[in-house]
Amino acid sequence: MGNRGSSKVSLIRKTTIGLALMITLTRCGGAPAMPSPTVAPTQAATEAPTEAVPARGQGGGLTLLYFQAPTMVNPHLSSGTKDLSASRITYEPLASFNKDAELIPFLAAEVPSLENGQVAADGTSVTWKLKQGVKWADGEPFTADDVLFTYQYITNPAVKSSSAESYSEVKSVEVLDDYTVRVNFKRPTAAWYAPFVGSFGMIIPRHVFEAYNGANFADAPANLQAIGTGPYFVNEYRKEDVLIIGGNAVSTVKIIYDANPYYRDPNKPFFSKVELQGGGDLNLAGQASKEGLVDYTWNITLPEDKLADIESGGKMLVLAPTSSFVERIMLNFTDPNKETADGERSSIQFPHPFLSDLRVRQAISMAIDREAIAASYGRGGSLTTNILAEPPYYASPTNKFEHNPQKAAELLDEAGWKDSNGDGVREKNGVELRLVFQTSIQTLRQIAQEQVKKDLETIGFAVELKQIDSSIFLGPPKDTTDTRRQFFADFEEFAFSNKSPDPTAYMAGWLCDKAAQKGNDWSLPNWSRYCNPEFDALFAQASSELDPKKRTELFVKMNELLIQDVAVIPLVKYAQPHAVGADLRGYDFPIWDVEVWNIADWYK
Repeated sequence: MGNRGSSKVSLIRKTTIGLALMITLTRCGGAPAMPSPTVAPTQAATEAPTEAVPARGQGGGLTLLYFQAPTMVNPHLSSGTKDLSASRITYEPLASFNKDAELIPFLAAEVPSLENGQVAADGTSVTWKLKQGVKWADGEPFTADDVLFTYQYITNPAVKSSSAESYSEVKSVEVLDDYTVRVNFKRPTAAWYAPFVGSFGMIIPRHVFEAYNGANFADAPANLQAIGTGPYFVNEYRKEDVLIIGGNAVSTVKIIYDANPYYRDPNKPFFSKVELQGGGDLNLAGQASKEGLVDYTWNITLPEDKLADIESGGKMLVLAPTSSFVERIMLNFTDPNKETADGERSSIQFPHPFLSDLRVRQAISMAIDREAIAASYGRGGSLTTNILAEPPYYASPTNKFEHNPQKAAELLDEAGWKDSNGDGVREKNGVELRLVFQTSIQTLRQIAQEQVKKDLETIGFAVELKQIDSSIFLGPPKDTTDTRRQFFADFEEFAFSNKSPDPTAYMAGWLCDKAAQKGNDWSLPNWSRYCNPEFDALFAQASSELDPKKRTELFVKMNELLIQDVAVIPLVKYAQPHAVGADLRGYDFPIWDVEVWNIADWYK
């Protein structure tokens, strides 16, 4: 351990990269390192409606409630799922995975495959053919040049895009004609479908963003006034608005979307307007849901009794679809209490004074009663010992946890951490086992915090709990030092996920050279500043491995190494509950994209 849209296809066809990548998609043991993307009818991600659905805009308004307020309607400057969701209502990728790991074309005319000649047999490139006649919401034509620009924007170091890791294996993007682009890779890759696919693959318009493709990226009006090719565009972004819940005035952000007059399907979207209210807290969101004040409530992660109470109102259903999110405790491998000469905290210059000790981390892992934490989630999640839990074939069966406070205390004794002055806190060489544990304000996270505090103080730690408003904690590191990206604490808890069946970008969050630091505006994905050359070596092998079985094994080994090294402590595999109006139809919550990915199909 170191220190730190909509062409129908009649047949589902397997997509492969040569014979070496011929795979059968399965959720059983021995599954491949990558899913075999299959072609499915676009915009048929939901079941065929049983009622007649009116034409575009005949459904009036749709109201969405997010207890975390979006700060951005630009997917490539996103600080979390809330921003990706706000963006996905407007923007579209070339394709996306549905919950069955089928690739659904959106802006692509078809899904590339070896059979149609669009995937190179040697895995070094993929060619995408684009839908023709698509327009942006301002009437300008969508072309391959917009795809190229999106790549240029995401990979511009001055922009510091949050989507950049999904493009790390791309060598170049070529425009072959107005409706054809070729993506060339640095080396043969199994994950040819990572760029321009899913929530990190949304295409943005060159004519809108080109003047802001640089250090002035934050000044683009379209960061809030989004104009996409999707079913809606942002008409207004109100930074200050009010939602009345149970007689209480709740301060929110409100984003008002209007139907895109140029959307390519003349019968969609059903709703003429979408209003996204962002803010408040989970308890208020639960109350608003029970009263039927909204049509959809996002990520309503409350204890089971409160979910049942929402449903008792008869206005909303609470659904808990499978997701790839894992609630975890992140450990800071740098010292949040030391500063560099230029005032940087949690710098890789200063290893953490006690979390750098493997035996301390092992003791922490053994002391925490994770079963008690998971039990509080009810239908909202289940205990997991894997940080990479989806697709299931990456979840290692050898990853276990042992709740053994006595053994944890013995480990600390062996490592030389003793309570020599009888104050209840162990110390060694003048360093005490005192830590700050931060997370967002959310009922289940506060339950977890209290459990962790009790468990660790039993074995000789002193634990200070810190709760931060979710819009700050999960937001961008701007005008604050309380974000999860800066991580100026010893522990922090949140849920995060791989946004693709291929976990390359997700697992990059533990690479040595991806440490989030002041010099990169904390834009890189390794927020815990963990560094282990063995992990880096496994990642490098997986990045260039084409054999599906071997590639699976490498990711499983990475998953196992992170757990064995206690680089992170997984708690709960999130089911991410959503409250939906009893009369709302057409939604189809995916694993690999945000929940509004098919909002063009939603109707009442």
